[in-house]
This record gives sequence, structure tokens and C-alpha cells, in this order.
Amino acid sequence: MSGATLPNAVVKRARNTVPLAPETSKDAKRLAAVVLEVLAGVRTPPQAATAIGLSQAGYYQLEARALRGLLEACVPKPKGRQPSVGSDLAQLQRQNERLQRDLTRQQSLVRVTQRSIGLSPPPAAPPKSATGKKTRKRKPVVRALALAKRLKQEAAEPETAGASESSPAPTG
Repeated sequence: MSGATLPNAVVKRARNTVPLAPETSKDAKRLAAVVLEVLAGVRTPPQAATAIGLSQAGYYQLEARALRGLLEACVPKPKGRQPSVGSDLAQLQRQNERLQRDLTRQQSLVRVTQRSIGLSPPPAAPPKSATGKKTRKRKPVVRALALAKRLKQEAAEPETAGASESSPAPTG
């Protein structure tokens, strides 16, 4: 039975036949091959530039982009699932809902306990400001009227002293 093939046998590939980037274009693969040839010393940069139809400065820009891509690909990736903003937000929302349910449950337990022992609930505390300080009642001010009054006063006043000194007052 050594000559028979099994129906579930794994077909092995020859070495280096796995496609590197099947989704990239042929032009991109050709440019990458030329850059690798220059880095390996097979071609000079001017030869590579003429082979791909770029100026020498254009080739050097292409090479710099290729090296940046290589370096970026070599940066180690963190292990495990990385938290995203969306998942963090969803987790915080679930936690908030759970805490709200716990609060409601605790409040109802307090009310039931107070009723069972005959205590009256404490009076509701007045709302405090965010800083905890007492707030003074503001005297209502109509800002538009205050501004109109100020504008009338400024219009009724004579020109400022500096402006009247620079131009002589009319005599009549």
C-alpha cells in the first residue's frame, strides 16, 4: 500500500513558491525587483533609473520609499488582541449600565429596609454646584440694555482729549 495515494494527502510545494504578495500589481513587483537588484549590487542606480523609466532623483525617491516600507514592516507587532477605541467605548458603556442597575438595586434595598423598621426617608438634599461651594443668586441683568446705555453715553461724550488736541476746535 506504499504506492497508493491517500485521498486526504497533503500536497507539498517546492521551496519559495508561495506567492509573496498576490494582490500587488506587476509594476509594483517590477519596481521592487529593480530596487533589490540595486541594493544587492547587481545594477547601479543610473542603470536602474533607465530600466524603470525614471530620472536618477526619481529612482532615489523610490528607493527611500521602499526602505521606509521595509523598516515599517520590520517593527515588531504587539502580541495578542489590541484594544480599539470602539471596543473600549462599548466596554465602558456596559460597565456604566451595570453600575446603574447596581445603584437602582441598592436604592430600592435602602427604601425597603427603611420601611421595614419604620424610618422615614431623609429629606432630599438640595443640589450642590460642581465645585461644592454655595452659589449666590445673581441679580438679573439685561445685558443688551446695559450695553445700549453704555453706547449712548459714549456717543454723547465729546471726542476724546487726544483727538481734540490734534485737530483745532471749530470757531464760529
